[in-house]
Amino acid sequence: MTVMETTPASTRTDADRTKVDDCASAPSAHPLPDGQDRYTISEVVAFTGLTAHTLRWYERIGLMPDVDRSHTGQRRYSNRDLDWLAFVGKLRLTGMPVAHMVRYAELIRLGEQTFEERRELLESTRRDVLNRMAELQDTLGVLDHKINFYAGAHQASERN
Repeated sequence: MTVMETTPASTRTDADRTKVDDCASAPSAHPLPDGQDRYTISEVVAFTGLTAHTLRWYERIGLMPDVDRSHTGQRRYSNRDLDWLAFVGKLRLTGMPVAHMVRYAELIRLGEQTFEERRELLESTRRDVLNRMAELQDTLGVLDHKINFYAGAHQASERN
């Protein structure tokens, strides 16, 4: 079991879909169809680019708790786990601290009563991303100015 809602997508109503935090921005193609999705840790490493150490660490810190296990104790990941890992990857790209990601995962496990706190956490992260984007736009402007300066200086030296 993962930190996400466990109701199969095919049995959800439209009302359910508005309440469930599927964690992925859009459905992605999975290597195996639902129901046959029992990936080993090495397969997940290949699909996601994460290391086995990172996957185990995510599990230890509560970012990805309750990963299914085979009868021999080997981890078995599902398509929902892959979706969650893709979402966590997006959160990492935002610069969200791991502690906030773990808190978000905890809030999901606590249920619908945490929607407001989850939204606030994501809005705060969104504000941080917008601020970083503005800083990067400013930096890009400085780089463009310097590039144009050097291009102009090079052309002037060729004329002389």
